[in-house]
Amino acid sequence: MPRSGASGLRIKSPDLLLAESGADLHGHGLRRSMGLFQLICFGVGAIVGTGIFVGLSETVAQAGPAVLVSFVLAAVTCVFTAFAFAELGGAIPVSGSSYSYAYATLGERTAFLVGWCLLLEYGVSVSAVAVGWGQYLNQLLGSLTGWQLPAALANPPGAGGVVNLPAVVVVLLAAVLLVRGIRESARATAAMAVLKLAVLVLFCVIGFGAFRSGNLSPFTPEGLGGITSGASVAFFSYIGFDSITTAGEEARNPRRDVPIAIMVCIGLVTVLYCLVALAAIGALSAGQVAGRPAALSLIVDRVTHTDLGGVVIAFGAVVAIASVVLAVMYSQTRILMAMSRDGLVPPVFARVSPRTATPIANTWIVAAVFAVPAAVVPLGMVMNLSSVGTLAAMAVVNVSVLVLRRTRPDLPRRFRVPLFPLSPLLGVAFCGYLIYGTGPVIWLQFAVFVAVGALVYALYGRRHSRFGTATPAPVPADTAVGAAAPAHPVAPR
Repeated sequence: MPRSGASGLRIKSPDLLLAESGADLHGHGLRRSMGLFQLICFGVGAIVGTGIFVGLSETVAQAGPAVLVSFVLAAVTCVFTAFAFAELGGAIPVSGSSYSYAYATLGERTAFLVGWCLLLEYGVSVSAVAVGWGQYLNQLLGSLTGWQLPAALANPPGAGGVVNLPAVVVVLLAAVLLVRGIRESARATAAMAVLKLAVLVLFCVIGFGAFRSGNLSPFTPEGLGGITSGASVAFFSYIGFDSITTAGEEARNPRRDVPIAIMVCIGLVTVLYCLVALAAIGALSAGQVAGRPAALSLIVDRVTHTDLGGVVIAFGAVVAIASVVLAVMYSQTRILMAMSRDGLVPPVFARVSPRTATPIANTWIVAAVFAVPAAVVPLGMVMNLSSVGTLAAMAVVNVSVLVLRRTRPDLPRRFRVPLFPLSPLLGVAFCGYLIYGTGPVIWLQFAVFVAVGALVYALYGRRHSRFGTATPAPVPADTAVGAAAPAHPVAPR
């Protein structure tokens, strides 16, 4: 099998990654059914949700009116990394996303740890956004019927409840849709993406109608430290744009469409978030917004002096957060599928149903595992830890661009990172800066998480690696996106 790099790194070539993509170990393939519009909606569906509908109040609590600067700082971090994802997503259009990029540049061990971090980004964020869904569902039920779920069944322990039942329900509903097929999932995600964008635009219209410039003073009550901490929280609002790259094996023209979809999503979401944050702080003071989980509904109710506006926002939030759960769960299953094809996680995650062309067992396992933290873990805990895992993986992606430009300058690239090598270096620096802003407690939690991942790799991944044992996966000839395996393969040393 092709291999490059220093002895022991087990670096897998991009050609081999492409040749092995598109099918499970039994030759059952995924279907290429997503066009550019579906990819953009998929990206918006993965990004816009709990981070802005629920997490806005957490960001305001850290930064005050300077929440605008926090959102911009988080966006800048995403832009540099989005460049890296756009280049790699077009050059290596496979489901593995940053896991596969690390495999092609930094080796198997680093790739496994990146995949382990993606369990935080994709898996744990499912739990986080599901928690927010329960909060807005109760808001909607209260506004429409006057009845709400008991606090014990609508909140996790530590937040006034025993179990967050709505969070479990939305995870299971997403799983049902995902196992039906990617075409059905893409259509549902597109419809929900359009709806939630319309709701946020409506909120901006209402918020700016009651704008008071005095609410922006003092602008930086917590100083630079508050802005940095706020940016670390706000970054959670942007998590998901990289999930577009996990659709590389199910997009019709991934080399062209994946980079375009990433850049369009980042631009659209950044403008929208800044407008929503400005409208929120302008309509109510930072003190009134901070710490209120359903802040957008509260603002609309206060401004309009009716319950109607709050009903609309709450409905939009319920739809928005459900779409995030759907898109992020999709991404998690595809990452696990890629890792399973390589033998780094059990083979059950790679099995694709010949009837639905979806990894059914993989999807149900992910749903079952992550419904548990969704039911019992408070939102704030998982938001910060998920952000650190995401930032670490994104830093590796920026490094991967630097390495791949040197090792494979001949690789076809429909999009190239501008201002190379400055842009990926800045991407690494901004990721590190936001990790710094999360604080020592989160650093320690993340260090423990990575240590556990290294142990899992040593005990299972390294021993079962198909690449390390020279056990080739089937090569589906019609799924390599124009890339062929090297003519003279070399067995791993």
